[in-house]
Amino acid sequence: EEDSTNSFICVLKKMKEVRLMEKVVEQTEEAFTERMEALAEQWRDLHYRRAQLKDHVLNSGTTVKENQRLQTQALKKAREDKEETIKKESELVRARRELEALRTQHQKLSKKLVKYSLFKRYLEDVVENSEFRDIEDCISYYKALVGTRKDLLQSQWWHRQLMEQSKLLQQQIKAEKEAEMLQCKNELAQLKESFDQAQSHIHQWEARWAEVQDRAARKATELKSLSMAIHSLFQ
Repeated sequence: EEDSTNSFICVLKKMKEVRLMEKVVEQTEEAFTERMEALAEQWRDLHYRRAQLKDHVLNSGTTVKENQRLQTQALKKAREDKEETIKKESELVRARRELEALRTQHQKLSKKLVKYSLFKRYLEDVVENSEFRDIEDCISYYKALVGTRKDLLQSQWWHRQLMEQSKLLQQQIKAEKEAEMLQCKNELAQLKESFDQAQSHIHQWEARWAEVQDRAARKATELKSLSMAIHSLFQ
């Protein structure tokens, strides 16, 4: 369906191109005709001037120097007219080539127009059986739909991009939080290990303190016994 619609648009464009090419061909033909008429007029003027110059040279009673001067001017004018004629002929050849190229292009466009005429008839049927005023209105409506679809696709694309960026951001934040949690667990394990070591040291020092207290009690008992013995001996 999209290919068909694109073909319809191509038909409309080709029809416009054909109309423009026909106008260009008509203008080129008119310009070519005007150039031909101007060139013919120049040729007639040149022959008329040559005839006048020839009559003037034959009928005048001027001197030989004046005749030579007039002849030199005539030759100069003839060269200038010849150069102008060559220039006009070159322009005429170029115009013919341009006209031939335009005709060739016109033929190609005409063939394409015949090829796409089926789509043109289809569009005319669509316009006839719908609320569209003409084919241009139908194409404008289609272009509006295409633009809306393009905007929708662009919006969906931006939405997907934002979703992907959001997912990436969530994954990044999750990874950072997991890394922080892992670091906290490691620190907690180290603290627990340090606490266990501290408790082990406390137990060791408590055992040593009990030993010291027991030794002190024995020493006190021995000291008390010794004191009593000394006291007995003294008595």
